[in-house]
Amino acid sequence: MRIVVAGGHGKIARLLHPLLAARGDTSVGLVRHPAHVADLTSDGARGLLLDLETATVEEVAAALAGADAAVFAAGAGPGSDPARTLTVDRDGAVKLADSAVRAGVPRLVQVSSMGTDDVDRDSGDRFQVYLGAKADADAHLRGTDLAWTVVRPGRLTDEPGTGLVEAGPSVTRGAVPRADVAAVLAAVLADDAPARRQFEVVGGRTPVGEAVARLTAG
Repeated sequence: MRIVVAGGHGKIARLLHPLLAARGDTSVGLVRHPAHVADLTSDGARGLLLDLETATVEEVAAALAGADAAVFAAGAGPGSDPARTLTVDRDGAVKLADSAVRAGVPRLVQVSSMGTDDVDRDSGDRFQVYLGAKADADAHLRGTDLAWTVVRPGRLTDEPGTGLVEAGPSVTRGAVPRADVAAVLAAVLADDAPARRQFEVVGGRTPVGEAVARLTAG
């Protein structure tokens, strides 16, 4: 498979690239800075220069041409102001989905967040703006004809991955290593993984492959 990852130099993406490369997939990371291309090469991926914030839908669609799937793993980051949170976490995700439709890419897997269904729309708090941006992006993706999957992890950590998670439409809130989220994304991108599904994921006791397989059967 050829998989294009928006936010290709992000923490989750850089953990995902080697997993895809190890099973023979081609991972292409969209990056804004030329210096990041070499980093992706070391991850077993190919870097493609494209700024998702400023690029047009036509330009993003051109970058997606020929892909079997796309992944939205971009994010403005915790230090960003609310305005940029909207342009990256909401508008960037919407643009990627629209571009995937235009390019004929069949699948899109989106990294979202737990708590988006409980967002306080009246709050100007940075985290509430972030949750609202994710909620809007998820709703837009669900409204497309893509074979979409929305993955909503709990609090992300940089702890080593355990390979064990709890995943389902709604799970008890908790933390999850980014490495395990990357493993979930890799499993979801497999041919028989769930499509047109949304689920939450935190650290747990079930092997990633088994947890994703249960979602497929459910």
